[in-house]
Amino acid sequence: MSSLSFEQTQSVAIIGGGPGGYEAALSAAQLGADVTLVERAGVGGSAVITDVVPSKSLIATADAAVAISEAGDLGVQLFAKGAEGKPLKPEIAINLAAVNKRLLSLARQQSDDMRQQLADAGVRIINGHGRLEGDSAVVVSTGPGGTDFDRIEADTLVVSVGASPRELPSARPDGKRILTWTQLYDMKVLPEHLIVVGSGVTGAEFASAYMNLGSRVTLVSSRDQVLPGEDQDAAAVLEKVFKRGGMTVLSKSRADTVENTGDGVTVSLADGRVIEGSHCLMAVGSIPNTKDIGLEEAGVQMTPSGHIRVNRVARTSVPNIYAAGDCTTFVPLASVASMQGRQAVFHALGDVVIPLEQRRITANIFTAPEIATIGYSEQDIADGAINGIVHKLPLAANPRAKMQRIRDGFVKIIARQGSGTVIGGVIVAPKASELIYPLAIAVERRLTVDQVSRVFAVYPSLSTSITDATRAMHIVDHGEDDD
Repeated sequence: MSSLSFEQTQSVAIIGGGPGGYEAALSAAQLGADVTLVERAGVGGSAVITDVVPSKSLIATADAAVAISEAGDLGVQLFAKGAEGKPLKPEIAINLAAVNKRLLSLARQQSDDMRQQLADAGVRIINGHGRLEGDSAVVVSTGPGGTDFDRIEADTLVVSVGASPRELPSARPDGKRILTWTQLYDMKVLPEHLIVVGSGVTGAEFASAYMNLGSRVTLVSSRDQVLPGEDQDAAAVLEKVFKRGGMTVLSKSRADTVENTGDGVTVSLADGRVIEGSHCLMAVGSIPNTKDIGLEEAGVQMTPSGHIRVNRVARTSVPNIYAAGDCTTFVPLASVASMQGRQAVFHALGDVVIPLEQRRITANIFTAPEIATIGYSEQDIADGAINGIVHKLPLAANPRAKMQRIRDGFVKIIARQGSGTVIGGVIVAPKASELIYPLAIAVERRLTVDQVSRVFAVYPSLSTSITDATRAMHIVDHGEDDD
């Protein structure tokens, strides 16, 4: 294990064991610091226990259901013999209780593995609720307003307390019929008709998953398209897939109230319409878990929404207090939280730090198909933020896509006008989260479309769409060095 050389051992106290706190603890221990982590729910936080790990495990099950149901198009047929020896075509059934049991088990196993890694690294882990006491200590209690039972003084403090589902007074989740995304995993049977309120990333992902698992789904969107703020072409593809799969998408529709009727729910819209369903998922954003943990008293600057203001190395307005993850003003992604956690302790303990650049962050929406993005968008060009060119190549033209019967999706490359430097991209495809990596490297290393096009891609593969798109963007005599 490598460590920096300190005149005396540095101490780091971390509140919250999600991706940001976990990575901060590991990195600080690697650098030889005395590290204490305070976590109330379990190592991994909500990202592992109630959010990312279980939700993506559910989506994997939905993907498997779709693969089986569409296997007939590839010539794979499933039959069983009836009483008279005649073939019967079996129906696909989803045992939701078994699915939820499995994914919660996976989440807990991941949390236990992460806890063991911290313990092996020498991190002290305290189960409890942490709050700041000034800028030099963390007090641990049994809960909000509960009994204090520990106090940790430290040179550096890291706050990584995450966020929780936003709740509306007119649609209070009850865990039975009206649900947040953390409460979905208690259901024993598949919802007959799931109404999803909110068409952002979370709403779109669960709407996609439950549609593919076999539920009837109605998606209520207050905007004119699903995934507002995302690439318009990508959102259009997803909305087309949703409608083709039988989903009802209500655009420009705002939910006023949601009521549990005992055996179902009624969702009243602002325009007077009433929708009836069996369950309702409220996916209307999240709020940071920063209330009453001593941030204001310590002098940490906050936004009106309760987010912690941080700079590009995750430092707050108080020099020795850092923050990471969804509780901050930075991008709310688990991968970003992890990077912020590392950046925080690297900066605090004097290691090399490269400030985070938002334009180099990859993001993925785990719908079917997935939507992955990096860097500048086509809208940035339209708004005049960057002088760029765009090329979009439909996946339907890709040989591997044809073999796998992939009908929807595309690769979109965004490059600087003149130089051809890759500055952004969008991929809509199965496993787009994997395919985006070459474009992320291109953006990070400032590669040109010509440099990317010269990289050999396996034939046939979906990745050849990336090289095909960059070849179509060939820039002549743009002054590139040919090493």
